[in-house]
This record gives sequence, structure tokens and C-alpha cells, in this order.
Amino acid sequence: MIYFLRHETKHEYGHKVDVAAHLLHLTPLQLPWQRVLQMHLHVEPEPSRLVTEVDCFGNATTWLFLDAPHAQFQAVLEARVEVAPRVPPAPAATQAWEDIAATVRAGGPAGHRAAEFTFASPMVAPFAAVHDYVRPSFAAGMPVFTAIHALTLRIKREFAFRTDVTEVGTPLAKVLAQRAGVCQDFSHLMIAGLRSMGLPARYASGYIRTRPPPGGKPLCGADQSHAWVSCWLGAEHGWIDFDPTNALVVSDEHVVLAYGRDFADVSPVSGVILGGGTQKIQSGVDLTEISP
Repeated sequence: MIYFLRHETKHEYGHKVDVAAHLLHLTPLQLPWQRVLQMHLHVEPEPSRLVTEVDCFGNATTWLFLDAPHAQFQAVLEARVEVAPRVPPAPAATQAWEDIAATVRAGGPAGHRAAEFTFASPMVAPFAAVHDYVRPSFAAGMPVFTAIHALTLRIKREFAFRTDVTEVGTPLAKVLAQRAGVCQDFSHLMIAGLRSMGLPARYASGYIRTRPPPGGKPLCGADQSHAWVSCWLGAEHGWIDFDPTNALVVSDEHVVLAYGRDFADVSPVSGVILGGGTQKIQSGVDLTEISP
């Protein structure tokens, strides 16, 4: 599948900003199943300094520094991205979930790199109620793929996708209590639950094809971005992505921007400004299939 991606973010300030530094996670990742065929990033005003580098999670990042007064800031990313279908392992071929948790606890070459994704992070702290919620999906000895997939289906079935009940900083306890939210909430909730079971889980940021193929059903996703969960299934199978918003094992309908501990690690646009006063932010995404 080849997609054309356009992500535009525009900040308009009440007063001029004197200086600014922005961190962008807008460059899609190069992965074994995902190739960036063409990409262009346009920024206004022109930055005095631009630095591209790879962060500690392996994500492509862009640092922008603006040292002249400006009343607005705009970043537009256009890219062509090829995404190949990902074939998940047979559920019965994966280890029992307890064995994965034990491998991570033991550390060593088999699980030390995944271990950091079992700990609390700024926006995801496991708590008793979320552990109690996910525990029924993890029967003793159940293959880890089967257990995680069952949890993915439960979240889709038991939570309502609503854009008017949460914000970026809404506590997970409230999301769990009201059984409603958006993709970011469901992903954070699932990550918290998996970590409470001792299983590595990371936050995936990117985009989803919401327009259905012929005869298919539309998928749920936010206009600005989408989020899902990447789970470590052991050294043999590595990281497999699950989308609790749509009850999917991710294949070729998602474009990955970045992986991190939670949203705070991979926000598409973040930074610090001096001045500006109030600001209005507009963001829009187009993800169009251009080739099957």
C-alpha cells in the first residue's frame, strides 16, 4: 500500500513571539515494513537553525530554532509512504504471558531492551483499578498474543469513542470510570494495564486510513493523529502492534510516526516560546491511498 500523507500544523499568536524552539515528530519511520519514498518539510518562518537527529527511542526528530519575532508558526509535512502488510504470529506459537513477564524481569540479552517499557512514564502510571480491569483477559498459561488480543477486543467493545469527554491530560482513572474517550486514552489505558501485568508496552503515534476499502467499514481515528499500542511478544516475535480503538492487529492501514513510552515522548509538535500571549492552533491531516 502506498499512501500520500500531508500533515499541517499552524500556530497563530496574540502577540509576536520573540524566540522559539520546536521539536517535531513528523517524519514517518523507516521500518522493515514501512518505507518513506519521498518527503518534504516546509516551515514558516524559515528557522535560523534546523537539526535532524534520532532520539533515544529510534524516532526521527527535527529541532527548529526561530530567533526573529514572528506572529505565526507553520509546519507542513508531505510524504509518500509505502506500507507492507504485517503478518502476525500464530497465537498458539507465542509464549505464555507469564513467561514474557519473567523474561523481562530477569533482564539480560533476551529482554533488557524491552524492560524500560514496563515502568511508569509521565502519562501512564499503572494503578489498581486498571490492573483489576485487564486481569480477566490473562488466564494462567494463556499465549501472550491471545491474551493481548482479547484485551484489545474488550476495550473496543466496552468503551465508546467520543471526542468531547477527554483532553490530553485527562487522568486514566476517569477514562476507565466513564468508559469513553479517544484513541490516545484507549492506548494509554491499555499500556497501563499491560505494564501492571509486567508486560512491555509502548505508545505508537501515527495515522490511520479511516476511509474504508470497497465493501469495508470505516475505522475510528482522530483527524490530527492516531494512536495505538505496540507490545513485546518475546525475542522470537518482537514487537507487534494492536489498535484498541478499532480492535485490530495492525497490518497495512497504519502509518507509524514514532514509538515512545507515552504521548509525551512523541507529540507531533512541541516546544518552548518566549512571548506570544494567547495562541490558536490549527492542525489537519490527509492520508490518501494512491496505490494498492
